[in-house]
Amino acid sequence: MTANPNYKPSESKREEFRKYLEKTGVMDALTKVLVSLYEEPDKPDNAVEYICNKLSNQICGETLTDIRANLQEALTKISDLEKENAAMKVEPEGPSEEADDVPAD
Repeated sequence: MTANPNYKPSESKREEFRKYLEKTGVMDALTKVLVSLYEEPDKPDNAVEYICNKLSNQICGETLTDIRANLQEALTKISDLEKENAAMKVEPEGPSEEADDVPAD
């Protein structure tokens, strides 16, 4: 769905939305991130990625880059464990110890 460039919300709807953003802390979070970007002596090549990293750090204490690295690490671990699990299922089972304990008739 593409936004209509000719759409102009009414002033009351704009004001209502602005109040919602302020009440929920969105305006404050965005302002902090934009000020941080403004004050950055060496502007990043990818400003959107910078903003995403700063916002995710504010929200969950980790940058988006860290979250992606943790996800990749977890996916690798899952894959390794799935391979290990599959290998355990394929290995033939040896004689059980219980069979040795049963006296022969």
